[in-house]
Amino acid sequence: MNIVKFNPFWNRWPSSFFDEETWPELTVTEGLDVYEKDNKIVVEAAMPGIPEENIDITYEDGVLHISGKWQESMEDKKKKKTVYKSQMVRSFDYRTMMPRPIDTNSVEATIKNGVLTVEAKVAPEAQAKKIKIKTG
Repeated sequence: MNIVKFNPFWNRWPSSFFDEETWPELTVTEGLDVYEKDNKIVVEAAMPGIPEENIDITYEDGVLHISGKWQESMEDKKKKKTVYKSQMVRSFDYRTMMPRPIDTNSVEATIKNGVLTVEAKVAPEAQAKKIKIKTG
């Protein structure tokens, strides 16, 4: 492919730009945020384009494991006109240590706009306790 000098006033790409070897690739930036808010541990994980039925969440020995995978099916391919064919697979695998022990019965997970949010209350034994001083 020839090198083309950028010209802001020229709004057409050369026809050779869309050759198979030079097709621009989509990149996804992974993200995982862990923070504490209102006596809860909150974990937010980027899961763009992955349906909730393809996401697995497990918690064991203080480690939260979030994984997801999506692969374009033949039915999806038939619904659109193919201009360029490339296997589309999206997958994520996050593992994080929880900063404090959590109450495993209080774990809730929601997904909105491609962001999975997992919330869990801090375990009662890990919460701060006020200690009275005895005089004596």
